Amino acid sequence: MKTPHNAFKAALAAKQAQIGLWLGLGSPYTAEICAGAGFDWLLIDGEHGPNDTQTLLSQLQSIAAYPHTHPIARIPMGHGEIGEMLIKQYLDLGAQTLLVPMVDTPEQAARIVSAARYPQNDGKGGIRGMAGARASMWGRRTDYYQEANNQLCLLLQVETRQGLANLDAIAATEGVDGIFIGPADLSASMGHVGNSSHPEVQAAIEDAIARILKAGKAPGILTSNETLARKYLELGCTFVAVGLDTGILVQGTSALAARYKTVQKVEQGTTY
Repeated sequence: MKTPHNAFKAALAAKQAQIGLWLGLGSPYTAEICAGAGFDWLLIDGEHGPNDTQTLLSQLQSIAAYPHTHPIARIPMGHGEIGEMLIKQYLDLGAQTLLVPMVDTPEQAARIVSAARYPQNDGKGGIRGMAGARASMWGRRTDYYQEANNQLCLLLQVETRQGLANLDAIAATEGVDGIFIGPADLSASMGHVGNSSHPEVQAAIEDAIARILKAGKAPGILTSNETLARKYLELGCTFVAVGLDTGILVQGTSALAARYKTVQKVEQGTTY
């Protein structure tokens, strides 16, 4: 049994735009519904969503039935942390692509790469523990330990002034496939809390995209604003999340309720 080919990683290397959706509900039921929608990738959010390794596993299993949709797992991590244990656990559960938040320095980036890689005989590997029974399909993927590093896709999230100051060095880190710009936290770090559309923030994002591309890495971002999403794609973003499952549910349910509640009030002779 062969180690699965990471088609998402290959698409980024080929500069093929990949359109994704954020999964924050922590539900394999929701994950399966979204996997059937046709997105190139789905982000299982372990940082802000109610997820643990059990819910991550169940969502990976749900998405696996839809081979044209690639699961990405975001680990929970804060500033200055590396998250070696969670990186190891997420990979052991079978995730091949990780998004690591709050990366501020190249030293941190290099340690994350090392934590995600198995040791190799040529000395170019990392410190990932030699286990991963499910990822190697309980030993049935006989070459998994030799092939896993090559199929790993590692995305680092830059979302602070410090991260932007160190962006060139972070992007130059060997083993990093892409850099994701976090607009919400970046806007807060820049003094524009809750206003990622501020011109200063948007200028910083555009500059970051150009620098990531110059480094030969894939830029990524999340926005539910279609105009901005298309703009980022035109600027060269390779992986763009265009919505969130929570946002879709909020908007859809609110619109449906409002439509019928408004009709009810009009029938009663009241308008608002």
